[in-house]
Formats: sequence, structure tokens, C-alpha cells
Amino acid sequence: MSSPSPTPSPQDNVKPMDYKEVFAGRQAYSQHTDPCEQAAKASLSCMDHNSYNRDKCMDFFQAYRDCKKAWLEQRREDRRAGLPTPV
Repeated sequence: MSSPSPTPSPQDNVKPMDYKEVFAGRQAYSQHTDPCEQAAKASLSCMDHNSYNRDKCMDFFQAYRDCKKAWLEQRREDRRAGLPTPV
């Protein structure tokens, strides 16, 4: 039986991936394409490792919220600058 992989630090996932690269790597755009997917997976992994005790994973949830906020702000800035944004 292998030991569970170590959970990454919540701060590793605060900055979203470049959403243009994430969208370009997909066959089709959808509402489910998410540059903060790693942060979401990390928060679920934390829940798995901590017997679904939300209190122990609050830092991961906050990192996901921070990532989503940064992603949406990045898209807003691109639209204001007249840059094309997928979806």
C-alpha cells in the first residue's frame, strides 16, 4: 500500500494559469475550462487527506477563491485593453 502523495501548499495555487494557454490546450471551449483547476483539485485532495474536515482545508479554499478572483480580473483587464479573450 503506497502512502498518499503530499498535499501541496495552498499558496502554490493562488496565481491562476494563463487562461489563454489553458483554453488553447483544449479541443473545445466550455464553461468548465478553468485555469484554477489545480487549486480546486488541491482543495479536494486536502479534504480527502483530512477526513472531510473543512476547518483543516480553509487555506486551500481561500487559495482557490484568490485564484478565481485573479483570473476574472485578468480577463477584465484584457477586455478593457481590447485584447481578444476566449469564450
